Amino acid sequence: MTHVVREIERPGSKLHKKEAVEAVTIVETPPMTVVGVVGYVETPNGLRTLSTVFAGHLSDEVKRRFYKNWYRSKRKAFSKYAKKCAEKPQDIDAEVQRIKDYCQVVRVLAHTQIHKIKLRQKVADLLEVQVNGGDVNAKVDFARSLFEQEVNVEKVFTEGETIDICSATRGHGYQGVISRWGVTRLPRKTHRGLRKVACIGAWHPARVASTVARAGQKGYFHRTEINKRILRIGHKDDSKSASTEADLTEKSITPVGGFPHYGIVNEDWLMLKGCIGGSRKRPITMRKSIVTSTRRSHTEPINLKFIDTSSKYGHGRFQTQEEKQKFMGTLAKK
Repeated sequence: MTHVVREIERPGSKLHKKEAVEAVTIVETPPMTVVGVVGYVETPNGLRTLSTVFAGHLSDEVKRRFYKNWYRSKRKAFSKYAKKCAEKPQDIDAEVQRIKDYCQVVRVLAHTQIHKIKLRQKVADLLEVQVNGGDVNAKVDFARSLFEQEVNVEKVFTEGETIDICSATRGHGYQGVISRWGVTRLPRKTHRGLRKVACIGAWHPARVASTVARAGQKGYFHRTEINKRILRIGHKDDSKSASTEADLTEKSITPVGGFPHYGIVNEDWLMLKGCIGGSRKRPITMRKSIVTSTRRSHTEPINLKFIDTSSKYGHGRFQTQEEKQKFMGTLAKK
């Protein structure tokens, strides 16, 4: 996280034409690769998968997702399907035609390019993304045209729009009722402990109600936060990605010393207003907003004046490494 200075345009408000400091989150978003299409049939019991068609060539990082023991599997991983695509393309075309004939819902299979993030993880994350608009034939043709292609974040989202964030929150393990539910501690002289709930219910009904605070797992829950606004979309290798009209200093979004517990941002990125759930390096899902935002602040111009890139390890004074070296001068070598 970092912070920005923004000029507010809100006529009638006391903040109108004034500058405000806002907390922002930087999310690194390398391009995703489309590797398949799935067709679903609508039934009285919900959607049912009819057929799945994969691309002819898959990268090792997504193949690792399909096998438990990659060391033993990598020699022949996905080789039969690739051979089928090369020698019998008519079989693949027949499966695509089945999707066009019988399916009502079409989704593409896309995976992350995990090697671009420079983490220890080697296995790509795979997810389905629904294709909307047009008839089923147009959806399938569009999905197939994306096979083995990269999809950048700016092809999906734009600056100024609001999106939903789906994530797993930070885990805190097994916690008691004081930490987990925020109930009040009992008096100091209480027998057998005081970090408890004094009464967990009446004699009858002879069971504990679900509304009573109890100890258990805290955090690592799936949560969806709606209508987070995109303030800026940054591009890979842009040395001026954190510059503004009011601040012409040539600087990228990575602060001096890197982001704590993360490092350097090397790929495309999104700047979201506020915070998001989950720990650093944990993948999140971003989607178009389901609930239309009616807030006035979500429609006003962004007007970024300044983006802070000072060090996040302590009281950062300098916006760039060059600025620090110029101020400190020549230092004695140890």
